[in-house]
Amino acid sequence: MVEMRPDEENIDALSRAILKEAQVDASQLESEAREKAEEIRKHTQEQAAAERGEILERAKQEAERIKSQTMAGAQLKARTLQLEHREKLLDRVFKTAREKLPGIQQRADYEKVAVQLLKEALIQLKASKAEVRADAGTQKVLKQSVLDQISKELNVQLTLGKPLEHGTGVVVDASDGRLHYDNTLETRLDRMQNAMRSSVYQVLMGEKL
Repeated sequence: MVEMRPDEENIDALSRAILKEAQVDASQLESEAREKAEEIRKHTQEQAAAERGEILERAKQEAERIKSQTMAGAQLKARTLQLEHREKLLDRVFKTAREKLPGIQQRADYEKVAVQLLKEALIQLKASKAEVRADAGTQKVLKQSVLDQISKELNVQLTLGKPLEHGTGVVVDASDGRLHYDNTLETRLDRMQNAMRSSVYQVLMGEKL
């Protein structure tokens, strides 16, 4: 067996001490590296979970917004269709009513109706002289004797003008045509139509007024 010199023994002992210390340091570094890696992994998982939660929340909010918009759009479309249907229905009703207006002349009391139409127009114009135009059927009931009676009652001078080509009722002109009042049944219906729409629709729907 070869004996080691003291200086060799010292070198060998120093080498072993350095190696051991290096192994300890390496183990410590490895442990710290594992802890750091675990910390990074946990942080990454937490961050990923937070981001996933945020993404899900944004997606949920967007889905709610789209759902709300879709529902609002559907409700608006349904309301629009309902209003369009209502308007078409009302237009059809008023068109039918307008087409039946000339038939009122067949009523036994049409003379009273014609007299009332003429009086109303004259009262609106407040003129001392007026020209009366009426359709052929209305002219038949507004005889001269009837005109004379109205003229006396309202203190107005009346003359009968050319027959109306369109409309049922009377049109009155005064002050050389500067004053004009259309009191045909068709025009009266037009004036009343907007005010009557709601009531007519309620009747059509079977609602009580």
